[in-house]
Amino acid sequence: MTTQYWLVKSEPAAYAWADLVREGATAWTGVRNYQARGHLQAMRRGDQVLFYESVTTKAVVGLATVTRPAFPDPTAAEPGWVAVELAAVRPLPSPVTLAQVKATPALAAVALLRQSRLSVMPLRPAEFTQLGRLGRGH
Repeated sequence: MTTQYWLVKSEPAAYAWADLVREGATAWTGVRNYQARGHLQAMRRGDQVLFYESVTTKAVVGLATVTRPAFPDPTAAEPGWVAVELAAVRPLPSPVTLAQVKATPALAAVALLRQSRLSVMPLRPAEFTQLGRLGRGH
């Protein structure tokens, strides 16, 4: 199967990239949006995930990987909600700011700009590659 690419968003005050790095891996719980739930259900082991810190940082700051596909979210009061396990891979050498994303024509259709409140979203391979280039300072 081909690798899929995703972007997850978190408020640094709630769960920051530094938290994932310190813990090594985490269950990505607490998602209560139906569209985001569908994306979590579609994730497979080995998929690549960019970590975006919202609110204060407003930047893509790290790369993670899916180490466990969808399982019942232990924080959910009702059935049907899922979580995945993510493991930190590495920080981006240069965070990719929201302003950079907006200023990059190749990223004009990225879900981060079209559905800014969505916490889990797919990325096209070209979008993932472009974000990676920007994160390397290119």
